[in-house]
Amino acid sequence: MTEKDLRPTRYLLTLRYAQEFIREFFEQNPISQIGLLGLRDGLAVRISDMSGNPTEHITAIQDLRSQDPKGLPSLQNGLEMARGALFHTPSHGTREILIIFGSLLSSDPGDIHQTIGTLIDDKIRVGIVGLAAQVAICRELCAKTNGGDDTSYGVALNEQHFRELVMDVTTPPATYSQKQSTSSLLMMGFPSRTIEPFPSLCACHSNPTSGGYLCSRCNSKVCGLPAECPSCGLTLILSTHLARSYHHLFPLMNWVEVPWQRASRSSACFACGLPFPPVPAKEQWQVTENLAKGMSVSSRYECTVCKNHFCIDCDLFAHEVVHNCPGCQSRMGAHPRDDVPSGQDELDQMDTSR
Repeated sequence: MTEKDLRPTRYLLTLRYAQEFIREFFEQNPISQIGLLGLRDGLAVRISDMSGNPTEHITAIQDLRSQDPKGLPSLQNGLEMARGALFHTPSHGTREILIIFGSLLSSDPGDIHQTIGTLIDDKIRVGIVGLAAQVAICRELCAKTNGGDDTSYGVALNEQHFRELVMDVTTPPATYSQKQSTSSLLMMGFPSRTIEPFPSLCACHSNPTSGGYLCSRCNSKVCGLPAECPSCGLTLILSTHLARSYHHLFPLMNWVEVPWQRASRSSACFACGLPFPPVPAKEQWQVTENLAKGMSVSSRYECTVCKNHFCIDCDLFAHEVVHNCPGCQSRMGAHPRDDVPSGQDELDQMDTSR
């Protein structure tokens, strides 16, 4: 981890990307939880406990900058400790382990294949980002815990590739079995922010604060959301957190390319107002279609629900950042659409209420 093939060193770059990963992970999955472990001197070291508070994890990672990597790693010890931390994960959630591995070997006290078997029984998926070269046991570990798919194991070629491999994990994995995706009821609280005239101790850190959120069930004060009430265990979130998690369950449908025959319906992008190219003469339609392979010949992309036209930049922004269609969101007070799944209607109503 002290090698300098990744600048400034593998270790320092990993700490930096780990902080970026935590911020992005909780941005995409605000009601999820993360725990951090380290592999050092053949042991697994707990860096931070399972929590949904990104500040705690980032602070724990920043404290590691003063320590140097030391000794051989043990995949087996790390996997066993992670398996114990994921033991109480509810049935509606996924159990995942992401390993950033800079070594070419694993110094294990026992048979790691038995550990792989227990991970499969507990339905825990493992993804590995290698920093040196491919290791056979890492590929086998990822393949067996992901139903034979070894694409969750990647080796970083450079700094940018390393970041892409880490950030890919922020997207939730697909559910393989119907049994896992059965509906279940979750008890959550939606507290309102309160500001007190005199500071009082929060239940999560015992620090004196004048602002915070009061638990909907027991009235205990917590510093920030999302969080789990330390007194009664109720999950406390904001409605916007729940809405941000919904776009993974009901992704925005792909928009379709608009041919010249229907391009005259719009002269500018519905979202940004950028003017579209004018419709050419009918004799030139076939020529432009042959030149524009793999993209819209009219530079227009149509939402199949609201029928509005958008440019390619707004198409990417809507699908990758906001995960909502501006045309559909502008239809305030409209009746639920018959041609949209009920989950998408719920998402639209939830997001427009922000």
